[in-house]
Amino acid sequence: MAITDTINGWLADPAPELSFEISTQGIAYAARGGSPQWAPFEGETLRISPIEENIIRNDSFLKAVREAAGADNGRKRRTAVVILPDYAARMAVLDFSQFPSDPDEQRALVRFRMKKTVPFDVDAAAVSCFVQPRANGSKEVDVLATLVSLEILAKYEAPFRVAGLWPGRITTSILAALELIPADGCRVLIKLSNKVLTIAVTMEGRLRLLRCVELASGDEEELGGVLYPTLAYLEDELKTRPQSVHLCGLSSLPTDVDLPVEALQSPFGSPSPLNAGLLGYLASGGRN
Repeated sequence: MAITDTINGWLADPAPELSFEISTQGIAYAARGGSPQWAPFEGETLRISPIEENIIRNDSFLKAVREAAGADNGRKRRTAVVILPDYAARMAVLDFSQFPSDPDEQRALVRFRMKKTVPFDVDAAAVSCFVQPRANGSKEVDVLATLVSLEILAKYEAPFRVAGLWPGRITTSILAALELIPADGCRVLIKLSNKVLTIAVTMEGRLRLLRCVELASGDEEELGGVLYPTLAYLEDELKTRPQSVHLCGLSSLPTDVDLPVEALQSPFGSPSPLNAGLLGYLASGGRN
């Protein structure tokens, strides 16, 4: 099973019965049609990494999953969407002059392009491709590629299966949270979670840039070192400036950044780095 590249691809199927977002502190969750809830971990349970074991206390993780899942009351295995921490995966927007239509060929091409930039074996990774055609109708496309180690993915899935769930839909926090920003113009979403900084840039609802970086200190100077090149890329390559910058997990940007900034919002309250993906998924109406 490949990672779900974007929640927009799920419209044809019924919404899962339960949705979960995993973070280092616990699991944010909601039943279909319900409100967001929280199940904390006991002690240090999770250490996010794209290459090393993430779950360091299986008992604590499984306890939180069971609390969030609730009793199954004898029902068959229930469907679930699972939202992974951003840093557990590798995500990128790749440009192609032409892109095959066959899914196997697509994944092979993405593996080839990302082989030297991914810190794990791409041949032992779940790969998802979401094709974004260019607005001018050319054959050139921008492809959102998401990769995660199959071993790490299996470890995340296992507790949900033990709890009687089928995690048939999997995405990452930043991708699900994109539902919370406007779909018009150029928009930037910046999320800071446990010194992991994720920046997503959209133009007219299409994802054009995605960066996920683990910071050493998370101070303003280090933040600027990641942010300034991103903004320069927007002006130099995309010839645009953001209409708005939406923040989650940080209250402000470096003082010399002259852009309209606002806190990320949702219909379910103010998102935090612990639940922004879940609230984005719920904001879609649970349809996708």
